[in-house]
Amino acid sequence: MTIKVLAICGSLRARSTNRGLLRFAQANAPTGMKIHIADLLDVPFYNADLAEKPAAVSTLLQEFAEADALLLACPEYNYSLAPALKNALDWASREPDNHLLRGKPVAILGSAGGMGSSRSQYHLRQVCVYLDLHPLNKPEVFANAFSGAFDHEGNLLDQKIQDNIRQLLQALSLWQKQLTLPHG
Repeated sequence: MTIKVLAICGSLRARSTNRGLLRFAQANAPTGMKIHIADLLDVPFYNADLAEKPAAVSTLLQEFAEADALLLACPEYNYSLAPALKNALDWASREPDNHLLRGKPVAILGSAGGMGSSRSQYHLRQVCVYLDLHPLNKPEVFANAFSGAFDHEGNLLDQKIQDNIRQLLQALSLWQKQLTLPHG
């Protein structure tokens, strides 16, 4: 069985280091895992007054529905998570009974200055609690975007961070299997 992972990048920049983390994860997914990176460029801010969902939102919601797990790349904007990532989760959470998110395993990683998105990742974990998502506790992946770990295109070069991402994906695979085992 293949685990389908929906990867969402909180940064909309093409050369984003967070997008680079997801590209690396996608190219290095373990056997039995397929990672699809969502496109948030045309997803408008959540607005309950919209009579119809925009096409980009319908596509994103279908991607959430097809995913067995989530991989969230969390940049840090002003010590918190980026609006694009929160907005994607807001759209999904408004579906009936939170069925697109409820109980799904989540792996979080991120790149930013200073402490490598640690503060924003902890805020994202708080959001996950409310949405009934199940984030992995470890390994934590924090990458400093300005340390030489990435090239000018946002591609990940640092071997230690690459190894951490491989470990994160293995842990996500095990976590997803554990959460879907019958209980009793």
